[in-house]
Amino acid sequence: MEIMEKLRILADSAKYDVACTSSGVDRGARKGMLGSAVSCGICHSFAADGRCISLLKVLMTNYCVYDCRYCVNRVSNDVERAAFTPDELAGLMIDFYKRNYIEGLFLSSAVMKNPDYTMELLYKTLELVRTKYRFNGYVHVKAIPGASKELITAVGFLADRMSVNIELPSSQSLEQLAPDKTKESILAPMTQVKNLKIQNKEEVKLYRNAPKFVPAGQSTQLIVGATPEPDKKIITLAEGLYKKFALKRVFYSAYIPVPKQDSLPKVKPPLLREHRLYQADFLLRFYGFAAKEILSGESQNLNPNMDPKCQWAIDNISMFPVEVNKADYYTLLRVPGIGQISAKKITDARKTGSLDFDNLKKLGVVLKRARYFITCKGKMIDKISLVPEVLYMKLSENKINESSVQMSLFDLMPQQIETSSGGQFLYEEKAGANKTRHTVYGEDSDTAKAGLLIKNRENDMAKTAPLINERTSSTAKTALLIKEGAEIGWIGKAN
Repeated sequence: MEIMEKLRILADSAKYDVACTSSGVDRGARKGMLGSAVSCGICHSFAADGRCISLLKVLMTNYCVYDCRYCVNRVSNDVERAAFTPDELAGLMIDFYKRNYIEGLFLSSAVMKNPDYTMELLYKTLELVRTKYRFNGYVHVKAIPGASKELITAVGFLADRMSVNIELPSSQSLEQLAPDKTKESILAPMTQVKNLKIQNKEEVKLYRNAPKFVPAGQSTQLIVGATPEPDKKIITLAEGLYKKFALKRVFYSAYIPVPKQDSLPKVKPPLLREHRLYQADFLLRFYGFAAKEILSGESQNLNPNMDPKCQWAIDNISMFPVEVNKADYYTLLRVPGIGQISAKKITDARKTGSLDFDNLKKLGVVLKRARYFITCKGKMIDKISLVPEVLYMKLSENKINESSVQMSLFDLMPQQIETSSGGQFLYEEKAGANKTRHTVYGEDSDTAKAGLLIKNRENDMAKTAPLINERTSSTAKTALLIKEGAEIGWIGKAN
């Protein structure tokens, strides 16, 4: 089998690992231009210094002796199979790097023959990349549960990051859907990596040039929706993993339905659930929240219609509003709309004077959410009632549910206007010196009929001026007026 055919098969099989995302770009070289790109296997991740880098994301092989029911590469599934040799994969990766397709490698594998055999293939590949080809870039490798400690240690000194996928959030689910794996076989390498990192840190302090063991740390992945565990169980597990194994990241992957598996759900869980779990995960890692705070009481799942931080603030409304000129850094972090950077800027800026809402906006605070939970100099930005039901309506992100139907402009027309004949009207939006004209077509009749009328009001600028829309602020009132026998125009009156 040709190497590029192997790449097509094994890059496609690797797409279910969510540590990074596929680019999907395929561009050939062009005259007068530099660089090119291929779609298969190219994905993006973030380096420790924050740079976005392109990685070759691929499996060593998709031949597998395990029969994990949720996995597309399980031994019982009829799929195209392929396997790289260490020389093939190392050469391909370096060739891609020299062509500027990629900046690093993301290497995983199904379990071929046994864990030790597969881990040895991964080790030989990385050894060629690091020693023969002298590659000094980023490498992320998946450890194989059940592999020997010696092989995991050897691979760890060649990789920047290592991950061991837990996959399922409970021992019961693992036993049911992945009978070849055990909780102990998964947690053992995670414990080993944690202990070796602590040991290596001391070695580097004593010997500056000592080799570094997985300097970018370790991570794991959880599948969401394949088993009935609620979000509370998943978040609590993630919190325990961060504390016990000092993980850099827990990735969440929405379950993809597998054909011919009656024990698994037939419907894919909503991606919004995965998104909410990532938001909750950020609260655990960067905002000082505990899992029991994010989902307290009888709540088992995150609210799909609201950011977990906003939901927590509404549930604990007695703690608000917070005075931004007095609150400490950690209290500010718990305010929706205030992140780590803006909280630090607030504490720094307060040293030179009191802050108002205009200052907060310039410092990066998202007032759209924060306005309901903060005061500046003892005053809120608006007269807002801190009633949970009201706040929930204002902060809900998904006001249109699946049963909603998008309405036409004319669906709720309470009455029609008869103005000048012609069946066609123009309205104009005035924004500074720019004027944009749009056409509104009327129905076939003596006079054209246009507009969704909400209110009818007398106006000094027109005899019968039906007011379609009125926007009011502290500085101006703007009304869309329709004049008889005239064009429709935006007319603004300053206070």
